[in-house]
Amino acid sequence: MNEKKYPIGIQNFEKLRIGGYTYVDKTALVYKLVDSGSYYFLSRPRRFGKSLLLSTIEAYLQGKRKLFEGLALEKLETAWTKHPILHLDLNTEKYTTPEALTNKLNITLSNWEKLYGSVDYENTLSSRFEGIIQRACEQTGERVVILVDEYDKPMLQAIGRPDLQESYRNTLKAFYGALKSKDGYIKFAMLTGVTKFGKVSVFSDLNNLQDISMWDRYADICGVNEKELLSYFDDDIRALGEANGMSYEETFAKLRENYNGYHFCENCIGVYNPFSLLNTFAQQSFRSYWFETGTPTYLVELLQMHHYDLESLTHEETTAEVLNSVDSASTDPIPVIYQSGYLTIKGYDKEFEMYSLGFPNREVEEGFVKFLMPFYTNVSERKTGFEIQKFVCDVEAGNIDAFLRRLQSLFADTSYEQIKRDQEVHYQNVLFIVFRLMGFHVKAEYHTSNGRIDLVLQTDKYVYVMEFKLDGTAEEALQQIRDKGYALPFASDARRVFKIGVNFSSETRNIERWIIE
Repeated sequence: MNEKKYPIGIQNFEKLRIGGYTYVDKTALVYKLVDSGSYYFLSRPRRFGKSLLLSTIEAYLQGKRKLFEGLALEKLETAWTKHPILHLDLNTEKYTTPEALTNKLNITLSNWEKLYGSVDYENTLSSRFEGIIQRACEQTGERVVILVDEYDKPMLQAIGRPDLQESYRNTLKAFYGALKSKDGYIKFAMLTGVTKFGKVSVFSDLNNLQDISMWDRYADICGVNEKELLSYFDDDIRALGEANGMSYEETFAKLRENYNGYHFCENCIGVYNPFSLLNTFAQQSFRSYWFETGTPTYLVELLQMHHYDLESLTHEETTAEVLNSVDSASTDPIPVIYQSGYLTIKGYDKEFEMYSLGFPNREVEEGFVKFLMPFYTNVSERKTGFEIQKFVCDVEAGNIDAFLRRLQSLFADTSYEQIKRDQEVHYQNVLFIVFRLMGFHVKAEYHTSNGRIDLVLQTDKYVYVMEFKLDGTAEEALQQIRDKGYALPFASDARRVFKIGVNFSSETRNIERWIIE
C-alpha cells in the first residue's frame, strides 16, 4: 500500500512540512525571486499552487529555517532574518456589492492594527495601510513583507457589471498605492491572481511591479515539470499503472496527455497541473479533477455574448498585450480563457510576435467542451456523455442515417432563443461540440470556412467524409467533396468510405437533407 502523503488542498507551507507531506522543492526559485527583486505579480490558473507559493515565501521571510531542512533554500540562505508579514487573502469572500470589498479590507486592517497600532487621522483604507506598513517596520526594525493572494477575486466576480468593477478598481488602486508611497519600509511584495486586468488597472500606479507571469525562468514556479514528476513520483507512476493494468510507459503517456501541456511563455518548459496529478496518484484513477472543482460559467457567457466560433479555440492567435491584460470594458473572452487555464500557449511567431493558443491537455479540452454542450443545446450536463456515446455507436456500426437523424433531433430540440443571434455560428458551434467530443473515441478532423464545414470521421471499419452547407443543397455539398478530392487520401484504404453531403436550412433551423454515396 502506498503510504505517501499528498498535499491535496493544503496551502500552508508549515502544515505541509510538519505533516510530512510530499513537497516538490521550489525553494531555489523562491530564493532567486526574493534575492533579485522587490515587487512581483504572478498570474496562474486556479489550484496551481499560488497560495502555497506565498505561504512558502512567508515562512522563509519569517526566518523559519527549520521548515527548510533538506530543501535547496537551506543551503542558499545564511541570514534567516525575521520580517513582519502583512498577508492579505481576498479569496475567502463573495464580492457582490461595493461594501463586500470594503468590509474585507477593513477587517484585515483592523487585525494588523491590533499588532502595530493605529492613528486617528488615518481614516481611509489606503492611509491606514500606509501607517501599518511604516509602524510595522519601525517597531520590528525590519522592513515589511506584503503578500496578496487572489488580488483579482473581486474583479473576476464583477465581470459583466461595469459599475461594480469600477468601484472595486478604484478601491484597490488606492489601497495598493500604499506599496509605492511606503517603498522605503518594504522588503518584498508579491501579488498573485488568475487574471491581470488592464487598461485603467488597479496596478497603474505601481510601475515598479514586475509581472513574471510570462518569464521563462519562473515558468514552473507553480505546477510540476516533467523532470520533477519523474524524480518525486516515479514509484507513484508504477503504482498507478499496476492499479489500472497499464505498463509504466502507458501510464506516463496517459499522465502527460491528461495533465501536462501548460506553457506560460514561448518555447518554455511544459507544466503539469499539480492538483490533478496529486489526486490521480492519491485515488489511483484518471479523472478530470481540476475541471470538476470549478465551473467556468462566466467564460461560456462571454463566448456566447461575442458569438464566438468555438472551433477557433483550437487555433486562436493573439499578441502578448492581449494575453497579459483582461479588459473589462471589451470583455474579450480570449485573455480570460487563457489566464483561467482553459487555453495555453502552443506556439510563437517571432517575426509577427503572435502567440498561437490551444487546449493544454485532454482533461481541460474534454471537460470544457462537455461543459459547453448544455449551453448550446437542450442536452443536460448529466446526459452529455450518454448522447455522445450514442453518436459514436452509430458511426462505429456504419449506421450513418441513424447518426444524422440523431443530429437532426439535437437541432430540433434547440430553442430559438439559443440560436436567434447568429444562426450560422450557432450551427457550427453545435457541430464542433459534438464532433470534438466524438473525437475522444474516434478519429475526427473538423474544419470550418465561409458558412460550410468539412469533416472526416474514422473508425476501425469506416471512413466518413462529410460536407455541411448552410442554405445550399445536399447535392452541392456532395459535389464539393468530389471536386475538392476530400476522399482521395482514403482511395486505397481497406475500410469502407462514405461521402456524405448535408444541407442545413436557416428557415427550419435544422438539417434539411443529406445524401450518402
